[in-house]
Amino acid sequence: MTPERAPVAVVLLALNEAHNMEAVLRNLDGWAQEVFLVDSFSRDETVEIALRHGVHVVQRAFRGFGDQWNFALRELPIRAPWTMKLDPDERLSDNLKRNIASAVRVGDADGISMSRRLWFMSRPLPVRQTLVRVWRTGKCRFTDVKVNEYPVVDGTIRHVDGDIEHHDSPDLDHWMDKQNRYSTAEAIGASAGMPLAAEPRVLGTALERRMWVKKHFHGIPFRYLGLFLHHYLLQGAWRAGWVGYAWSRLRCDVYRMAEYKLREIRLTGRLPLKRSIGPGQPDPRVPQYD
Repeated sequence: MTPERAPVAVVLLALNEAHNMEAVLRNLDGWAQEVFLVDSFSRDETVEIALRHGVHVVQRAFRGFGDQWNFALRELPIRAPWTMKLDPDERLSDNLKRNIASAVRVGDADGISMSRRLWFMSRPLPVRQTLVRVWRTGKCRFTDVKVNEYPVVDGTIRHVDGDIEHHDSPDLDHWMDKQNRYSTAEAIGASAGMPLAAEPRVLGTALERRMWVKKHFHGIPFRYLGLFLHHYLLQGAWRAGWVGYAWSRLRCDVYRMAEYKLREIRLTGRLPLKRSIGPGQPDPRVPQYD
């Protein structure tokens, strides 16, 4: 049975996500009332694909995920009574679509949480997160952080069944490049003393406990062994065989990169250099050859 159309505006942020745009927009076709894209001046066909699908597209320079999401919620002409955050590399299961549509029709909460299941190397992992992704339009703001932004909903939250499938990257090369950028942003934010996504509390909510671990992670003995065991055993990545093992090890490497980059910033007193990746346009001042 095809999921019914939901009175939901889906908002996406993107930079060079052409490899995901066709799939994510086909996934939303016939279900979302409206779709918006805030593009950070992509160099690929991200905008062209979105426009071809009738998406409302705007462009704005990227300053951080929290800042970009708050801009989107503040400035986009959203008409739908409910708003949803979705990343270009995510897909909604039909079961989740039906349950979101049912929950917003009942309307007994101000926000809706759901499970996100991670896919890695084109394989599903038995690793799930509970995330708030839908809220009444105008009832949400985002924590103003560089990465790992978190929605703060004014009101009650209801959980619905069904998965968001998170197809993290098309290949490991892309994944490593993305994690390199994220770990740099984490290190820069930490060096500037920027606030975490939530107040760190060892006895608080699940998010507050994660922020407490994040704040004190650098001082925890055997922290990378403990992090690996958390991913591999407690989260159950071992059930995915070698792919689960590789993901668990690589997640530890990402934390290690962020820690080493922060130490480098403090040692050198400067931030990482911004680099241009890939070829640019020919320079008319010099000869050109085929």
